[in-house]
Amino acid sequence: MLKGIPPLISPDLMHALLSMGHGDEILLADGNYPVHSAGPDVIRLDGLRIPEVLEAVLKFMPLDTFSEYNVFLMDNGKPEKPPIWQEYKRILQSSSEPFNIKLLERFEFYEKGKFSFCIVSTSESSLYANIILKKGVVTGT
Repeated sequence: MLKGIPPLISPDLMHALLSMGHGDEILLADGNYPVHSAGPDVIRLDGLRIPEVLEAVLKFMPLDTFSEYNVFLMDNGKPEKPPIWQEYKRILQSSSEPFNIKLLERFEFYEKGKFSFCIVSTSESSLYANIILKKGVVTGT
């Protein structure tokens, strides 16, 4: 074990975060997402919800500030948006990472997800809870 790493960050997830480069994307998938047929490597975090994983990931991974959008959500196509998105916005704001969200139609999201560095499979039960994060650069601290 290491100090300061939340227990929900598995060794596989930490390895993926460390292996990702600038512009690589990670998909945090809900329990309904077809993770094993999507293409990229799958990291299973069974029993966890996306908000807690998102919060932990953002402690280690900067978001890309060179792209117009660095966060992508699967649009439900309805005027009323999924309540979980408010949790995401709160977590993103508290991370102090500059972010700009783009909504993608469901099949457009699936297509983008095929090119993710990896997919993190969670037990999230909220519908349209999938989120893609684009990794930025670590600047001198």
